[in-house]
Amino acid sequence: MTESAVPADISGYSFEKAVAELESIVARLERGDVALDESIAIYERGELLKKHCEALLNAAENRIEKIRLDRAGKAQGTEPLDRE
Repeated sequence: MTESAVPADISGYSFEKAVAELESIVARLERGDVALDESIAIYERGELLKKHCEALLNAAENRIEKIRLDRAGKAQGTEPLDRE
């Protein structure tokens, strides 16, 4: 994969697609059979994919809610999930 074959915009990538491409990049770099210039380019691409995945995960965490229960154990609504 040359730098020109790499799409510049990943904002529309799903989490699964971004992770799959990131895994492919890691495998190529671990094999060590990529020229130095290309290694740098795909490493940079991997950094962009990693940041995109982190943003998608943060967005998903922000949407998750936990169910509030009353003393009898009945659902009383939802509240944001506690984040640690």
